[in-house]
Amino acid sequence: MNHQPIRAEGAGAPLLTRRQLAKQRTRMKLLDAARELFADRGYEAATVRDIAAAANLSTGAVFASFTDKADLFNEVILADYQQLHSLMAEVPSNGRPARETLLTLLTVAYEAHLDRLRLVQAVLSFSWMRDVRVGRGGAEGLKLVLEDLQRVLQSGVESGELSPSLDVRLTSEMLWDCYVSNYKRAIFDGWDKSALRARLADQIDVLLCVHREAA
Repeated sequence: MNHQPIRAEGAGAPLLTRRQLAKQRTRMKLLDAARELFADRGYEAATVRDIAAAANLSTGAVFASFTDKADLFNEVILADYQQLHSLMAEVPSNGRPARETLLTLLTVAYEAHLDRLRLVQAVLSFSWMRDVRVGRGGAEGLKLVLEDLQRVLQSGVESGELSPSLDVRLTSEMLWDCYVSNYKRAIFDGWDKSALRARLADQIDVLLCVHREAA
């Protein structure tokens, strides 16, 4: 009975047995609970026991789905980037200047994260840990977002808005570095979305102005 194939959630999803589907749902419950606790308490203060309790599951269920708390946090980070990638994909870009599109994409990212600054702090701290297990989710997820920025920059080059000498990959990484560094203003100085957007607009202008003049 447990092995009878049924359709997993989502269009085009593969057939799963009842046992596989139950495991998938348990995993999602743990990810949702972990995301909320990491956002509320930060990485260190959110324990595996607390995460299991918040999901109404046992600690054994956590370790049946994830190797440890670091593995669970990696998956939370990856899911967060995937969600951000989906939000960015909804931003129209046809016919819009690269500068405007980049600013809109990164403002969407601020909107997604400003109410979860503790989670942002946890991700930033986590990225500096030397444990080799750490950062996998962030690296995989960041690749998706950087590709979104690179597509906009490449489109600007192809349209003649930006210089053909623009290093698309490096510029996308520098834009993201600017975006991340601005969270310090939000965390310690209470900057809101408008202030962050204005700062980011200036940073984009600094990064792109030379290439606009050269184009």
